[in-house]
Amino acid sequence: MAQATHPVHYTRAEYRAFERSNNAKHEYLDGVIYAMAGGTREHAAIAVNVSTLLSVGLRGRACAVHSSDLRVRVVETGLETYPDVTVVCGKAQVDPDDSHAITNPVVVVEVTSSSTEEYDRGEKLAHYKRIPSLREVVLVGHRERAVEVVRREQDGSWTTHEARAGGSVKLVSLGCELPVDEVYRDPLVGG
Repeated sequence: MAQATHPVHYTRAEYRAFERSNNAKHEYLDGVIYAMAGGTREHAAIAVNVSTLLSVGLRGRACAVHSSDLRVRVVETGLETYPDVTVVCGKAQVDPDDSHAITNPVVVVEVTSSSTEEYDRGEKLAHYKRIPSLREVVLVGHRERAVEVVRREQDGSWTTHEARAGGSVKLVSLGCELPVDEVYRDPLVGG
């Protein structure tokens, strides 16, 4: 996280007002507003590919796939963030204090970058694991064609499952798969 230039502590209400009046996205935690890193064309294309694959795989089911415009609030830790892709199944639970944030994702997807990878795989993942409804976190690598699924098992433990080029990862909570080659597919460069 890149901290805002002012070492001021904000209330959640001030953060929400700030987000409504700002074109850029920011995370919020413990009174601090953090600017989110801008994405590359490749990052955006990968996020859309994942969204498309999930939307097709979930067609006809009571699940909705959302872009990075949907804010997720981790109630237990206070983190408010914008995953690259969020899936909600059943009725969305909206934060009682913020109608623009949901609290019950089933799956979140983060496309890593060189500036966010450590945070996405470390502190942010730890926050996500505190969401009771969350079943899987998908981490899409930026250095190589690799997709990881961090899955909450029935006993509450978390396991990691990875696939590389030519393989696919299963999203057990959604009953669908993400073929790695399709996640990274770029028709502008032939693959």
